[in-house]
Amino acid sequence: MTCWRDGSKAMRFGVLGPLAVWDETGALVTVPEAKVRTLLAALLAHDGGPVTADRLVQDLWGDRPPGKPAGALQAKVSQLRRIVGRDGVERQPAGYRLRIGHSDAIQFRDLVTQARATANPRARAERFAEALGLWRGEAYADFADEEFARSAAHRLAELQLAAVEEQAAAQVEAGDYSAADDLTDVIARNPLREGLRAAQMRALYLRGRQSEALASYADLRTRLAEELGVDPSPELRAVYESLLRQDPALAAEPRGNLPRPLTPLIGREEALKQLAGLSARLVTLTGPGGVGKSRLAVGLVSAYAGSNRDRHSRGEFPDGVWLVEFAGIRGTAADLAEAVAAVLGIRDSVDSASPTQRLATALRDRRMLLVLDNCEHVVEAAAELVEALLRGTRDLRILTTSQEPLGLPGESVFEVAPLPPADAVRLFIERATASAPDFARDLDAITEICRRLDGLPLALELAATRVRGLGVRELAARLNDRFAVLTRGSRGAPARQQTLRAVLDWSWELLSAPERTVLSRLAVHRDSFDLAAAEAVCAGDVFDLVLRLVDRSLVAVTNGPAGVRYRLLESVAAYAVEHLTDPAATRARHLRHYREIAENAQLRGAGQRTWLTRLDVEAGNLRAALDEAICRASAEAVRLAKALSWWWLLRGRLTEGRRMLSAVLRVAATDLELTVLNGSFALLTGEQAPPDSPDGVRALWLRAYSLFSVGDITASYEVNERALAAAGDDEWGVAAALGLRAMLSLVRGDLAALGRDGLRSAELFRRLGDRWGEMQTIPPLAALAEIKGDYAEAARRQHDGLAIARELDLQAEVSARLSGLGRLALLERDWPRARELHEQALRIASDHGYTYGRIHAEMGLALGARRSGDLDAAEHRLTRLRDEYRDVSSVAGDHLLYAELGFVAELRGDLVQARTYHLQGLEYARMLDEPRAFALSLEGLAGTCAPQSAALLLGAADAARRTVDAPLPAAERGDVDRITEAAQAVLGSGFVGVFESGARLSVEEAMRMVS
Repeated sequence: MTCWRDGSKAMRFGVLGPLAVWDETGALVTVPEAKVRTLLAALLAHDGGPVTADRLVQDLWGDRPPGKPAGALQAKVSQLRRIVGRDGVERQPAGYRLRIGHSDAIQFRDLVTQARATANPRARAERFAEALGLWRGEAYADFADEEFARSAAHRLAELQLAAVEEQAAAQVEAGDYSAADDLTDVIARNPLREGLRAAQMRALYLRGRQSEALASYADLRTRLAEELGVDPSPELRAVYESLLRQDPALAAEPRGNLPRPLTPLIGREEALKQLAGLSARLVTLTGPGGVGKSRLAVGLVSAYAGSNRDRHSRGEFPDGVWLVEFAGIRGTAADLAEAVAAVLGIRDSVDSASPTQRLATALRDRRMLLVLDNCEHVVEAAAELVEALLRGTRDLRILTTSQEPLGLPGESVFEVAPLPPADAVRLFIERATASAPDFARDLDAITEICRRLDGLPLALELAATRVRGLGVRELAARLNDRFAVLTRGSRGAPARQQTLRAVLDWSWELLSAPERTVLSRLAVHRDSFDLAAAEAVCAGDVFDLVLRLVDRSLVAVTNGPAGVRYRLLESVAAYAVEHLTDPAATRARHLRHYREIAENAQLRGAGQRTWLTRLDVEAGNLRAALDEAICRASAEAVRLAKALSWWWLLRGRLTEGRRMLSAVLRVAATDLELTVLNGSFALLTGEQAPPDSPDGVRALWLRAYSLFSVGDITASYEVNERALAAAGDDEWGVAAALGLRAMLSLVRGDLAALGRDGLRSAELFRRLGDRWGEMQTIPPLAALAEIKGDYAEAARRQHDGLAIARELDLQAEVSARLSGLGRLALLERDWPRARELHEQALRIASDHGYTYGRIHAEMGLALGARRSGDLDAAEHRLTRLRDEYRDVSSVAGDHLLYAELGFVAELRGDLVQARTYHLQGLEYARMLDEPRAFALSLEGLAGTCAPQSAALLLGAADAARRTVDAPLPAAERGDVDRITEAAQAVLGSGFVGVFESGARLSVEEAMRMVS
């Protein structure tokens, strides 16, 4: 026991059960009064750390504090001091703290630590038994419902359970199989604990009760599937499979010093499979600091199925698996050899051989696996040692971890990648739960944390420790200052792994001055970059230095459609940019390089696809360059914004384009071209264009295109005619103006002009190799074929458009073309195919935020539902379209919407409501001033009228369609035929005469008749 000479008493405290206090003789000391006991428990729960007065008042009185809480608390402290001594409770600025000389919790933790460090399994089991014998019940048993005790009790209970697991495993290794029965009650309380199951299964098997061992596994597998939807871990499956094949190594005591992981290995199943298949004698795990190389190395040799520690120790590696940590060693190969010899217990000899030679001689005939951890700072010396050992031995195998390969012949290098998103989230949640069991699992915030921390396990574990104090939302918000937040790691971790900055300091210190300069300059990239960008931004031939940084796992390499690309993890970039010595010059080079890329992009013509892909890949850096230009170089900003405007248009990045053009205009001198571009993008994003005067064929065409997009058909037509007149010999300008005029003709009902201009535009764009331009001719030409009833031609054009859209990765166009094909399937009465195509279109539009694509797909689904007889589904979709998309709908869209609502009401027999809807549709037809729109409304109204009026309206509608050479095709006559048959049933042979009379009415006369 501990005694002090300062007025505090030598006391021993007990929390592993009900709260207890013993004096120096071991006699139980009574702590009178419940509040004093609560005060003592609250101070003990903080392990001797300070506790604020406010916290203690809350712990003692909850939400009903006394009138003078400070005085009341002081009174309880005085009472406690009379028990533990006047200095047993100290008052500090941070609060009160209890001087804990000795407690059963401290003794328990110390004994567990000693047990884990004990090599002999029998002695280890005995030490665990001593530790577990300290428990008298549940930790803080008489304060189980108190908030202050919950976390401390949880940690102690978890450690107790881990100690039971490890004691049972040690007993089995030592030949004591009592765990077969001793663990029954513990497993009943913790049925999903795999460590307990593994120990019990081995003990049962080794007692000859194999069926019970297999039944235990089957019970766990069923529970995991039913309760969690997962399978047993690879480690437990390995035990199960060893039982099935009656592996004699089950009872063997492993040789070596491999540590037992305190937490499960998460997200490395695929890596373990790949590593298990490597047959090289030397395998090196590489990757950035904090990626989990050491943990994976331990997992490989101790946990993976078919490669557990028993097999390694007694089968493939009878001389054991030995881990040697190089992190604290700096020196030559001889120094490293002496460290390995010390771990293996190989004594020095008196001969003249070097330490490396002596070690190789000692290991010549041994079959073992050496794990050499953290070689990056002694990579040359490690390579020398490993080469000597492999050359001087027959059966030795070596697994190394290093931020860069050793570079030896026969070395198999395995890059340990950061965790993929799903596994990163799983790791974070598990670690955060251990720290704060009741934390709010905001999946969006957790996903953001994992993304910002690049899926690095160490960074995620550091972040998880902060959840208890910050919560996940606040933690995510503070990651812009990640080095100030991630500052507290596990107490058992090495100093270099205690903080995120320490992890990166370790890697930075290994770099040469030129490597540091290049890495800090590369950090200005916002996303991946190619070698040309690296050389431009770093101002020189840095090929070798970039590759050195790749070897050191500080720069990652990817190979995709755009070729070889490089990138820095976000945390590495954040660290490196802090060390940038010439930020202004480096960012200026970055801006200049990406401005030149944008200006050189050929987005009109044969190189379009290649350049679109290139600019897509460079999107992050182009945005960063433009941001930099807006802040520091307005003239550069103007040039870059102009160069990017066509890419924004082709990619549908209209909001981004509008925002960036406006930002440039705020800081730049007046520029007419930029002002016109800004006005056109304003229209494209639903805003009003400021006054300007577009000039030149391309500026005029873009303005006409933007006016068309907002439904101003008249203004669009006028400006487009000016563009066509200004085009002259500019074939692209002619093609663009003709293509837009074809679309305008479709809306205006001029089908002859549509065909003439659309075909000429498509021909010109094909000759120019402009696939985007060619795709713009697809909608009007496909619509023309559909109107004419040539569905095969319409389908061919829609499929051509779909192929181009997929080729250029234009997802909005993919959605539109799928909806077009769905429309054709409706006309062919293939309801399942139509629904499938429209649902595909809807998914793609929703995934990419394409509002008009969602509207078109939803309308297609509504049309299909009505035509297939599902009036409820049709009405549901139509009313949702009306209510949810009111602010973005077009006149043409609203016209079709009310026509369909009218037909639904008519089919239900509600002719009053049907007439109301069709009259509303007729108002939209007036706005469109297009014969086919008038015809549709008149046909709908005919279904709500008496037979005589119905026949007149049907005749007028048919005549309106024929004025634009677009009679209703057979596949679209369903509604008209139904209404016609109803009128004929009453009028008989007189129907024809009335119909012909209606055909002689003008549209205006027909509308007056309806009114």
